[in-house]
Amino acid sequence: MVSADPLWSWNLVGDVRQMWSYPFMVNAFRAGAIVAVVSAAVGWFVVLRRQTFAAHTVSAVAFPGAAGAVFLGVGAVSGYFTVCLAAALVIAALRGTGDREESALTGTVQAFLLACGYLFTALYKGLLEGPQTILFGTFLGITSSQVTVLFWVGIAVLAVLALIGRPLLFASVDPRVAAGRGVPVRALSIAFLVLLGAATAEASQITGTLLVFALMVIPAATAQTLTARPMTSLLLAVVLALAATWAGLVAAYYSPYPLGFFVTSFAFAGYVLALGVRVVRKALPGRPVREVAG
Repeated sequence: MVSADPLWSWNLVGDVRQMWSYPFMVNAFRAGAIVAVVSAAVGWFVVLRRQTFAAHTVSAVAFPGAAGAVFLGVGAVSGYFTVCLAAALVIAALRGTGDREESALTGTVQAFLLACGYLFTALYKGLLEGPQTILFGTFLGITSSQVTVLFWVGIAVLAVLALIGRPLLFASVDPRVAAGRGVPVRALSIAFLVLLGAATAEASQITGTLLVFALMVIPAATAQTLTARPMTSLLLAVVLALAATWAGLVAAYYSPYPLGFFVTSFAFAGYVLALGVRVVRKALPGRPVREVAG
């Protein structure tokens, strides 16, 4: 276990060696890297496709999924993946019913599942830290087996995303033209929502269910604010998510506060700085700011 009050010594090499002397911290950094890369890649398309409400819904229902799984004694990981993937499929089925009806149905289901989550936490008689860990995340207790699961799920998500990336980008920028040219827009939308569910289930184990939405959206929004080039923007989103996650792990290790708070705070600080850069660019003559189409 970590000593009661680990202190930052400003000896970077020594601090890193001391922090990584704990196997769970090594696992936390490995898991954080996997989650950051997958969340940023999927989140970039979430922002481009303006599906942040869908992402919020999937992340919100991860809470009752994990809470219900813990209550049933089958493990939170099973709950994360089962409910997140199920929610993604439900959203995919609701798409096309009309914006108002789709939003109303999705919001209603989300509210009901959140209520179920609070019921499960009230019925759960285990450790008090259980609900807090589900909601806000933790770097404690991340095992090698969890890292392995995250790795293979992440590989699968990234592989599918790479396979459908080009047509998905086309369908995201102009779905009508894409459909007219034979791109399977509907099938791509369903496939992407399934990837979103898997990525959310992964990230929830690090940031907690309340803040996974921030890790998935903020780095991508920051990157798209800074550059309009798709590949550059996507890579930048990955770098920003990785930096926020690892910086959050370091900060959480040296403080008593939840990991999810630090990850979100660092990511938000990057977004604020990006907005500042954008304002400066607009103020410069002859330097128009372009946004990613979508």
